[in-house]
Amino acid sequence: MITQGYPVHDSTQVSAVLDRVRVPRRGPGRPRKRPVSVLADKAFGGKPCRRNLRSRRISAIIPTKTNERAARKKRGSEGGRPYQFDQEQNRQRSLVERCINKLKQNRRIETRCGKRAESYQAFITIASILLWMRSELSDTP
Repeated sequence: MITQGYPVHDSTQVSAVLDRVRVPRRGPGRPRKRPVSVLADKAFGGKPCRRNLRSRRISAIIPTKTNERAARKKRGSEGGRPYQFDQEQNRQRSLVERCINKLKQNRRIETRCGKRAESYQAFITIASILLWMRSELSDTP
């Protein structure tokens, strides 16, 4: 992600992304603003991200880095309790990762040709619609 011309790590934008989350309900009613859990990779396993999720009462399903696990074991009982991690739920992340890879097949999205955030978001929306239409056409008998 690039903010004001400088590259910024994705984990610094967790708060901004969570503010825009809307989880639709199955029946009538307004969408929920707080998901039950968040699946992320090891890059989001730092304390600021976990603290942000905990303050919003969202469970974090993020694998711990090997060096963090070793440091915790080295400290013994003072190392704290290991983070909760569900391997089965983490496997669902591959679905999202594959979708992102399909979106990045569009050169304009992969290289982020759009200078403004609005145009980049528009291209992602268009690519998502095209991806959805292709999947719908391939599912029809």
